[in-house]
Amino acid sequence: MEQLSFFAVPSPCIGVCQSDSRGYCLGCFRSRDERFNWMNFSELQKQDVIRLCLQRKRRRQFALHKARQQELLNQQAAHTAQLNFEDSNDLTDDIDLTGFSLDD
Repeated sequence: MEQLSFFAVPSPCIGVCQSDSRGYCLGCFRSRDERFNWMNFSELQKQDVIRLCLQRKRRRQFALHKARQQELLNQQAAHTAQLNFEDSNDLTDDIDLTGFSLDD
């Protein structure tokens, strides 16, 4: 049974009409079918589409956040590797310290 709606559900379109590799709009996160059939959907179906769009948006934001965290960890590891002196060759083997004194 469909619940009565007092207000029409507006389209979530924000005017960024480009699709990602999976076919979802980069602006409103609707699928191709959801975009083309919006006018034919009932108010309940429109509300369901908006719920799905919010889930997709959160998943995308989480994926971007995780990718950014991984990028920062990779950058940090690269900088830390430059500061790792334990693995470098010990240069003191090549230096002749005979005759050196701190007492002078």
